[in-house]
Amino acid sequence: MPKFYLKLAKEAVERYIKKGEIISPFNDLPPHLIGCGGLPKEALTKKSGTFVTIMENGNLRGCIGTYLPTRNNIAEEIIYNAVAAATEDYRFEPIQDKELSSLSYSVYILSEPELVKDIKELDPKKYGIIVKTGHFASKTGLLLPDLEGVDTIEQQISITCQKGGINITQEKFLIYKFTVEKYH
Repeated sequence: MPKFYLKLAKEAVERYIKKGEIISPFNDLPPHLIGCGGLPKEALTKKSGTFVTIMENGNLRGCIGTYLPTRNNIAEEIIYNAVAAATEDYRFEPIQDKELSSLSYSVYILSEPELVKDIKELDPKKYGIIVKTGHFASKTGLLLPDLEGVDTIEQQISITCQKGGINITQEKFLIYKFTVEKYH
């Protein structure tokens, strides 16, 4: 399964960059994807939030995802998040055809977020977090687990609030935790 998810992300990005097409997990998978251990049943039957991270020569090139499912299944979630990571991450210019051969991918399958009642429940190596304010004009920040340089709960919360534009000292917020299955 790990190889399938990674190859699916790679195929989605390459097809979109080269031809402007979004692949379909039902009728559009090339033979090299089918032959990497088969299509996992859960890829087409289970829903989950996913993140796709794209690296180029060891440097972040794009990372986009969803913490709740927005598509019909995990395969579609990976496809759309991979294309978004390659073309819509506001921190980077869209990926170009000439870069494709130097890219590597990580795929994260997220568990359903759980409300944190006490920050002692957190562990930045084990859990990712979502920090969210209010209901109407809500702000949201998310940080995946086990990131280099994020060693304490306080660092994790601070970075997540910063990503979400949340003033940690002036705004009330809720924290949710989640685990990931990471493929790289």
